[in-house]
Amino acid sequence: MNNESILIVEDEEKIQRLLELELEYEGYQVVKASDGIEALEAYRSGKWDLILLDVMLPGLSGIELLRRIRAKDSYTPVILLTAKGSVEDKVSGLDLGANDYITKPFQIEELLARIRAVLRMRATAPAAEPEAEEWLTAGDLKLNEKTREVMRGEDEIELTPKEYDLLLYLLKNKRQVLNRDQILEAVWGYDYFGDTNIVDVYVRYVRKKLDYNYETPLIHTVRGVGYVLKDAK
Repeated sequence: MNNESILIVEDEEKIQRLLELELEYEGYQVVKASDGIEALEAYRSGKWDLILLDVMLPGLSGIELLRRIRAKDSYTPVILLTAKGSVEDKVSGLDLGANDYITKPFQIEELLARIRAVLRMRATAPAAEPEAEEWLTAGDLKLNEKTREVMRGEDEIELTPKEYDLLLYLLKNKRQVLNRDQILEAVWGYDYFGDTNIVDVYVRYVRKKLDYNYETPLIHTVRGVGYVLKDAK
């Protein structure tokens, strides 16, 4: 009897139900997700022996989801479910670290055989664990430099590249009062010749996103000097 856990990421209800029934019959522990966002949350909240990942998903594509998984986890096996003739998806998926793929429509016996083969390879591979995530934190705010993820509480914060750079610099200098010239040079570069008010503008942008659902601000103005990022109290 199998006891491996498998995350099924598939938005077509009939295929999802078929996979669930067949895998549970084989003894696997199954959890389902119907879109990319739901799948990302399920991936983060569990520990999986294998992920069956459809490429065409609403919310977040299977390829983008695989990219986010592989940015911090090279260990969990992933089998892609791809459309017939989608060579680009297959190549992209394999380049990003997918272990295998199967083309729709497929025979369930072939998929089960591929699952068994991938799980055997995983079992005989040298012991390894997913790379530890390294987060910069300030209270309920955390930022992962490797994956460029920014979270506040349970909320993922979407930042532009320059907003991210600004927040990263403030976090790396947490509890230090930074004047506008320091921030300007670190984030925009010493050869920036634009308006220095750009610092105030971007601090306002970042604050709005960080504090949207929260009462306690993280970035504080030090009047006449600049800004400081401190743990929320």
